[in-house]
Formats: sequence, structure tokens, C-alpha cells
Amino acid sequence: MTVYIIDAKRTPVGIKNGIFSTVGAAQLAAPVIESLAEQLTQLPDEVILGNVTGPGGNIARLSSLLAGIPQSVPGFTVDRQCSSGLEAIRLGAALIGSGEAERVIAGGCESSSTSPRPEKAIFSPPSIGDPEMGIAAEWLADRESISRKEQDDYAVLSYKRYAESITAGRFLQEIVPVAGHALDEAALKSRPIERMTARAKAAFQPGGTVTALNASAFNDAACAVTMTSIKSPGLQVIASAAAGTDPNVPAASPVPAIEKLLAKTGLSASDIDVWEINEAFAVKIIYASQKLGIPFDKINPDGGGLALGHPYGASGAMLVLRLFYGMQRRNERYGIAAVGSAGGIGLAMLFERI
Repeated sequence: MTVYIIDAKRTPVGIKNGIFSTVGAAQLAAPVIESLAEQLTQLPDEVILGNVTGPGGNIARLSSLLAGIPQSVPGFTVDRQCSSGLEAIRLGAALIGSGEAERVIAGGCESSSTSPRPEKAIFSPPSIGDPEMGIAAEWLADRESISRKEQDDYAVLSYKRYAESITAGRFLQEIVPVAGHALDEAALKSRPIERMTARAKAAFQPGGTVTALNASAFNDAACAVTMTSIKSPGLQVIASAAAGTDPNVPAASPVPAIEKLLAKTGLSASDIDVWEINEAFAVKIIYASQKLGIPFDKINPDGGGLALGHPYGASGAMLVLRLFYGMQRRNERYGIAAVGSAGGIGLAMLFERI
């Protein structure tokens, strides 16, 4: 059965201990779920949310009930680290595709500000290696000879694209206000980004190339989409693929997932009109661009996580939201969303505009 994405909404993105400092992950997700459900003529069959650092329990069920969704609608929560929001959408597509559901609300949420986890989880056994994400990004940059300047140049590009999107009002129709806030926290700041990027110090190791400006921040946000088996304008889910790679260089993991997806569909990278790849680190995007032969003008054209932020559990869903609105606006046919996750797992999904 064919699967369509017919709606997409998100909260503003907050910076850790910023505008959403006291708003929990479920409280962020509930208004998004409510907004999507209001547009449905029938109840969703399932609510699926990705979450990484939350308080535990079944945050999808909690968020659904907070949103006023009837108790008869079940929900479940997914943790595939940074890929969680995209995995939730992938699982929703699988339920609809198999005939187990007709309507699903799927996405993710994260509140770095209220997370009870003081340290990162364990993603890989010590015998293999389990570095901090920033150190792992440094290792990839060193292995691939990706310079500080290359990373900074890409970061500046991301910030400029995001600023252009804000100025053009591209995000207004997708944002659900929360706690009196209707704009991303990053949009409220005007900064001399080129000068700041050039002056930033290495954040993870002395003399390193990864800084606080060419890496993403800690963030709070929620994002979800409505999926259905009924053909409607929006996006059609074509295929997906997950792949594992060395846990010591998780920023490289989108590449094998994308290669697996392209092989499955018989498409080449040149057939794809637009790519939304999570910008946890600039080095991740540069590596994917080099390995897959993707020009920067096709990657994250509205700006990405370096500027907007990286609310772990929600980030994968936000990539799909970007495709949902961007592909319609630019009249593109094929788009891919891809994320690399801690532990060395990549996930990619292919969509076609309807």
C-alpha cells in the first residue's frame, strides 16, 4: 500500500536553557500532535515519536494524551539516537504500507533543557570504541583530511541560508506556537557569523578543527508529520534503508545508508533534486558531499542544524518537514532525508513530491 505525507508541523527550536528551559519534551510534542490531528477527519491509528534524552516511559503516549487525543489511540516511542524522528516516520510508513494502519502521526521530540541524563549513553563496547561525538567528528575530519576552513565555510553557508529563510518567512506556516513563542530562538539573534566562526576555538581537542560554530548546539523542539494511505498532495514515501558503520566515526554513517537506498531504488545521486542531511557537524555534510558527489547547492537549501539546532529526537522528522514544504515550493521531484546516529548507524528515506 502506498504511503503519503500530507501535513507537517513543528515547534520553534529553543536553545538549551533558553526559551523552553522549563518545557518538557512531552509538553513540546503535544501542541504539534494536536495541530496535526485537528486537520484529520478521523482519528489517527497510531502516534509514534522518537526521543533520546527524555524522562523515559512512553513519551508518545503521554504526548498524545496531553494533546487531547482519545485514549483509544495507542502510541509508542522510538530511540535510534539522532535518527529517532526519521525512524518513527519510517515505522509509521511500514504500518500503513502493510495495511496495519491507515493514518499515523509520527515524528519526534527532545528537551535538552529538562533531560535527566547528565552524561551520554553507551553506544558501543570499549573493545570497539565509543568516543564522544565531537571527538568522533575530529577523527573523521582527520581521516578524510577535511580542514577547519572547509568546515567553517560550510557552517557560514548554513547560517546564511537559514537567515535567508527567516527573512523570506519560509517557516511561518510550519510552526506551532508553544509557551508564547512562535519563532526559533536562533532567529532572534543577529550575529556576525563569519567573524565568530573564524575566531571560534576548537571545542573538543587542542588544535582540532571542530568548533562550537561548525557543530550543532543542544536544543529543545518537537516535530511530526501526518501519514496516510489516501493519495493527497504532499510527499509519497518511496523507500528507506538503514546501515551500520564504524561506531568511532558515526558522522560517516549517512553515506552507506544512502548508498544502500540508491541501490534499492535504482536511482543515482544525480537523480535526487534535494537532500536534507542532518547537520550535527559540518564535517558530516562535507564528507557526504565528497563521497556521493552531491553539490552543496542541493543539500539543506533552507539552512540546517548548524544554524537552526539539533534537537536529537526531533531532528530526523524536521528533515522530512523541510522536504515537505521545500519540494512543493521549488517544484522538485525526488528528495532524500538522511541522518547519522551515535553508534555508527545511518538512516535514509526517499520521497517523491505529489
